[in-house]
Amino acid sequence: MAESKGRPGSASQRPTGGDKAIAGQKKQYFRRKKVCRFCVEKIDDINYKDVKMLHAFVAERGKIVPRRISGVCAPHQRRLTDAIKKARNIALLPFAASF
Repeated sequence: MAESKGRPGSASQRPTGGDKAIAGQKKQYFRRKKVCRFCVEKIDDINYKDVKMLHAFVAERGKIVPRRISGVCAPHQRRLTDAIKKARNIALLPFAASF
């Protein structure tokens, strides 16, 4: 008897399911380009005391939302990060989520 080399159930012996990938057509979704909210509204300074505005850029767990998700440009993201950190230090925003 010929023994197969390798572990039983290795990748070469498993079905790949390639037929399913070929049969399904991918739908293409139109993704709208994100624009900086501060550039559109022509806001130059980001006030750390404006908690309502800052809260929109903090996730529910307390983390700062990254640029690729929020759509903020790099200079405004840096100012936004500084403002959020200042607001956290004077207890206007939480450091972490409260359960």
